[in-house]
Amino acid sequence: MSDDGGIVFLLAAGPASAVGLYWLLYRHYRNTDKSHAFERETLVDTKPVTGADHKVDEIKGTRKTRIDDDNKTAHRTRVHRTREDTRRPP
Repeated sequence: MSDDGGIVFLLAAGPASAVGLYWLLYRHYRNTDKSHAFERETLVDTKPVTGADHKVDEIKGTRKTRIDDDNKTAHRTRVHRTREDTRRPP
């Protein structure tokens, strides 16, 4: 009956270690004690946007569901070997 204290200790150590591990991981990934308020403590110097946008093309009323000259079903023409294979299948 002297073993009962050891068993109770082992049963209590499991949840206690789980809580400790959770707290350790929370502190590691949150870093709440080392972070700063970016919006208040960081100075951001903004400037107006420069440049221009040029319209290239416009497509209206397209009804085609496929792209011309696609090779979706031609698998053998789509896949090319990068080097000559020296082994031939039997």
